[in-house]
Amino acid sequence: MITVNNVSLQFGGRKLFEDVNIKFTPGNCYGLIGANGAGKSTFLKILAGEQDTTTGDVSFSPGERLAVLKQDHYAYEDQAVLETVIMGHERLYQVMKEKDAIYMKEDFSDEDGMRAAELEGEFAEMNGWEAESEAAMVLQGLGITDASHHKLMSELTGGEKVKVLLAQALFGKPDILLLDEPTNGLDLKAIQWLEEFLINFENTVIVVSHDRHFLNKVCTHMADLDFGKIQLYVGNYDFWYESSQLASRMANDQNKKKEEKIKELQNFIARFSSNASKARQATSRKKLLDKITLDDIRPSSRRYPFVGFSMEREIGNDVLYVDNVSKTIDGVKVLDNVTFSLNKTDKVAFVGRSDVAITTLFKIIMGEMEPDTGTIKWGVTTTQSYFPKDNSEYFEGSDKSILDWLRQFSPADESDTFLRGFLGRMLFSGEEVMKKASVLSGGEKVRCMLSKMMLSNSNVLVLDDPTNHLDLESITALNNGLETFKGVLLFSSHDHQLISTIATRIIEVTPNGIVDKEATYDEFLENESLQQQVESLYQNA
Repeated sequence: MITVNNVSLQFGGRKLFEDVNIKFTPGNCYGLIGANGAGKSTFLKILAGEQDTTTGDVSFSPGERLAVLKQDHYAYEDQAVLETVIMGHERLYQVMKEKDAIYMKEDFSDEDGMRAAELEGEFAEMNGWEAESEAAMVLQGLGITDASHHKLMSELTGGEKVKVLLAQALFGKPDILLLDEPTNGLDLKAIQWLEEFLINFENTVIVVSHDRHFLNKVCTHMADLDFGKIQLYVGNYDFWYESSQLASRMANDQNKKKEEKIKELQNFIARFSSNASKARQATSRKKLLDKITLDDIRPSSRRYPFVGFSMEREIGNDVLYVDNVSKTIDGVKVLDNVTFSLNKTDKVAFVGRSDVAITTLFKIIMGEMEPDTGTIKWGVTTTQSYFPKDNSEYFEGSDKSILDWLRQFSPADESDTFLRGFLGRMLFSGEEVMKKASVLSGGEKVRCMLSKMMLSNSNVLVLDDPTNHLDLESITALNNGLETFKGVLLFSSHDHQLISTIATRIIEVTPNGIVDKEATYDEFLENESLQQQVESLYQNA
């Protein structure tokens, strides 16, 4: 158990936290949420002992071991992969090294023998004899094959290093597990394996993530960092989000009687309780939800941007024809005879193991890259708006303010008042609109690009991984905006919930062709014959 007692943290004149008192107990997974800049990662560093507090302290139950997902991907370059994972259990690794050093001595003394015996006993208590097999199992679950287990970390790709560091944190059944954005850089299979691992993990987990599906799947509680405090809520992210929205509506409706509010709360809880996850925690979570009272539901201070897309003209039956498109980049064939056509009601998610392949296909579709073979033809009634994966060319070297930057994409000569109002809904208020576009953060640039798309009033949207750099509030707003869009949508994303709530059709892009199916994302993943077809295309590439 972790006990946080009167913790405050102040940087200069700014208070991140003030008098935080909270307990994190075994058997629960806590999703730490909060607006960008609220201090989520800093709070994890406080728990890990990597950041001093201004006041207060953090304590652990005696003898408990803490494991933290390391962020430095180059910290173990000279270590073997398997050894790097075992290093996650610091004491076990120390015992292994000391034991090996004693046994390698040429002049093995009686004192050495006694010390070795002590170490062997401690080694056995920590399940040391199972260490290599357990480390290998975790690595395999995350997609690091046996062939890589004895390589040096320096020989791995960036994505593989991310998986090894995650395996290091998970190794050895730590009592407390702190994970900051653990799904970043993971493929779908690795994320699914991690979800199952955490669902069945019996100790304490605290996780920061922008992946709503992941938070919904693994979390028993949300720890909401708001107003400089941390408030615990039973349930997953969707329950927290809906309950905070419910609280806001109730707070705004002063005329509603308390009895009516209680009835609304009861109906709300019943809906979520009946839709409880199949996870191990579901039964106990349902019991806790049933105990929630009106006073437990509180409004959030979060600000959500408004994302809404409208169409200037209706779209005809001819939308897009892609015929036998192939492309090789740097000697590697990333697209092979890709053929498909779109209907005017399609919302298509493009998925696959290669982001390069999908980005290349989108660039070809949008005329920014020529295919080696094949043709692209848009219908005459279509107007397209494109969100590229890399938007830097739109901002680099620009001396324009946000206001003037957006003005250049406005189809009409809109007034400052209109553009300021538009930007205000995207959370650029007051004098913020005069900030230079070239110095914006990643999330601010994404909000500008979405503003540009909304002004276009196009009837076809093409978005390449639009949730990168966005906080949970902006992701939720984007999700809602795309759900209500009446036109055609082509998009890629690593956000499971975005795909599963929007897509009516899935196209998996492999190096050896595509698999195309009208289905929801979950139906696509659960269809065994489709998944066998996908796997065969990857294996034959």
